[in-house]
Amino acid sequence: MTTAPAPQASLATAMFGVSDQDAALSFYTDTLGWELRGDARFGPDGEHRWLEVAPPGSTARLALNPPMGGTPGGSAIGVEVPDVLAEHARLSSVGGIDLDPAPNQMPGAPLLFALRDPDGNHIWIVSATD
Repeated sequence: MTTAPAPQASLATAMFGVSDQDAALSFYTDTLGWELRGDARFGPDGEHRWLEVAPPGSTARLALNPPMGGTPGGSAIGVEVPDVLAEHARLSSVGGIDLDPAPNQMPGAPLLFALRDPDGNHIWIVSATD
């Protein structure tokens, strides 16, 4: 079987299933300090909502959607930062975040730690690689 080469593309949006879009928006913007990137209604009667957030300066976005055919949570993304220790300290000082107690360094992997949003989605904070 022969396949055609994929067109040039880039990953732009990851999606998390959340139980309450307004509560998720508050967590990501008010608690984590991310930016609102899009909030639009769609569907014949505007019954659906497309909600996107992102860390400041990021070109990729995170869509916060009602769960599709299941329960919210269970997804994961990685976010690169230049100083993992400083970001862990910043988030620890905010409080109210389900945060690993300290960053981990495993052989062959960058320095990292995880936090979980209120729906159980994982955000891995990872040291930017050269």
